[in-house]
Amino acid sequence: MNESFWKFVEMNLKGEPAGLRLKYHGKEMGFDMELAITQIECRRKFGKKLAETLGENPHFLFPSVLAGEQATSDLLAAYHAQLAGADKRIIDLTAGLGIDALHLAARNTVTAVEKDPDKAAALSLNSHGTIEVKNEMCEDVIAQAADSGQKFDLAFIDPARRDASGGRLFALADCQPDVCALQPAIHRIADQLIVKASPMLDITMMANSLQGLKEIIALGTPTECKELVAICERGYQGDYHVSAVTLAPHPIDFCFTTDEEKAARANYSLPQPGAYIFEPYPAVMKAAPYNMLAQHYGIEKLHPNTHLYWGKEMAQAEMPGHKYRILKVLPYESRHIKRLSKEYPAMQVATRNFDLPAEALRKKLKVKDGDQVRLYAVTVADGSKAMIITEPID
Repeated sequence: MNESFWKFVEMNLKGEPAGLRLKYHGKEMGFDMELAITQIECRRKFGKKLAETLGENPHFLFPSVLAGEQATSDLLAAYHAQLAGADKRIIDLTAGLGIDALHLAARNTVTAVEKDPDKAAALSLNSHGTIEVKNEMCEDVIAQAADSGQKFDLAFIDPARRDASGGRLFALADCQPDVCALQPAIHRIADQLIVKASPMLDITMMANSLQGLKEIIALGTPTECKELVAICERGYQGDYHVSAVTLAPHPIDFCFTTDEEKAARANYSLPQPGAYIFEPYPAVMKAAPYNMLAQHYGIEKLHPNTHLYWGKEMAQAEMPGHKYRILKVLPYESRHIKRLSKEYPAMQVATRNFDLPAEALRKKLKVKDGDQVRLYAVTVADGSKAMIITEPID
């Protein structure tokens, strides 16, 4: 990776990787051409996701496209670093490409463990010596640290979220490494443990699998729940909190306990035109504080199984979710279904606790896809079906 290597990458950033491979096939350029084209491909694919990292290190090396796909984003890594705090000795047990480790190392002393030799080598190069990188199995590093009496303030781990054939995993104990089995050993070398996990995991099952759990965070953006983050502490035996954190762009946090959610009560009613619909962000939906939301923000739910809320005042708009002004509320009846396309020929269609999926309903209504009006087809408080026509306000 000499000067010519990086000059080639810079000069061809707008080039199509497939075309570059064809153009330079068999040509000797004095550097690894396939690796150079991989840098171009990764910058095209992950330039937004890793804008901060690439801005700070223009010669950041991707060992493969897969490594970029599996890497966390700068947005999530910055939040993980915020959780970790500063002036700590941290061991990242599954560093991968090292985006989390690099963010953590800005204010902490970090040891990064990565079993894949190419990723470990890239992290050593990209960190410029600011991170101690160990190309070993994390189980071996944990055992070595325990035997030597080495201690860390915090251990960080992100078990693989797919099996060997690429299938999704739905239990923490099925992920590799098995953090549930490893946790006693991890706590021999670190009092605190942060676990990153797939958003597909069940929160209750995850909570029951971990020792010393203090908090589970459903972490996401306004459009997607990205992951579950568990914070564990050796010897802790109290209740754990659940937090729904949306990075939009500043963290919006809704925190509660499972007992608080069980004790909370929601009122159910039919929304009114001129009022507002509130749709929780995906991380909030994952955390499922359905009754707490209604009680805390003074809003009403449409139905126990229809996870939409409504209120008459925009003061309730601080609720962590998307907001829409209600234009009409119509019964889901043939006379309205037939006439709707004349007044609204284009609209977004969404279904909640409804018999038809959104695309099937859009075809039935004979409307085109559009973004100025949004229709919610729902089941409401009395069990009947309704169509709520709204316009976005955020």
